[in-house]
Amino acid sequence: MRQLTVYCIGAALLAMCPAAHARTFTFDTPPFAGTNVLNTPGRQLVGGEDFVSFSITNDIFSMDSTVFGVGTPVRFVDSTAANLPPGGVNVVVLQDFDNDANPLTPFGAGNAADLIAGRITEHGAGFFIYFNQALNLPRLVFSTDLSSSDSDLKVLARMLNLTGPEGQNAIPTFTAANFAITETTSTAPEPSGFLMMTGAGLIGACYILRRARGLA
Repeated sequence: MRQLTVYCIGAALLAMCPAAHARTFTFDTPPFAGTNVLNTPGRQLVGGEDFVSFSITNDIFSMDSTVFGVGTPVRFVDSTAANLPPGGVNVVVLQDFDNDANPLTPFGAGNAADLIAGRITEHGAGFFIYFNQALNLPRLVFSTDLSSSDSDLKVLARMLNLTGPEGQNAIPTFTAANFAITETTSTAPEPSGFLMMTGAGLIGACYILRRARGLA
């Protein structure tokens, strides 16, 4: 009975541990705070991004819908520019890697934004990931309007571990599960399913322990 009790308590404690190496990179501050970007004519590109190591298998980019003015839920597409839909998306992963319009200029955030704007006609802010040719890695970017070639851009993150050909090959493997757009609320959040499961596991372990002591 004691062995069973120890096993059950161990299982309950194991349930409290999150998935190994899973991380959430949260962006919840105004993208152009402290600048005059939104009042400056034409496209402005703001860097100063976070440097991250991102696991496509496990990790999540989480953005605050209120701060960025982007609606929920995540409406995702991972494609070349030629196959982008005209609307209905707020997260784009772009599979184009070269600046065909000007091969002598490395493919950057502005080029990626222009390719996206050339296909999307529905106005609205959103996010995109593209592979920066000069830096040789992908970056996550916020756009004030995915459909506009004049949209202001804020680079949120660069992914240091997805470099070179391997990084380019990883671009098509992003999924909607790698992104979350959260809504800020003033009320206390309800307990998550994980916390409820953990609580149930601990209660069960305590019950077994009490019975074991009574039978010892």
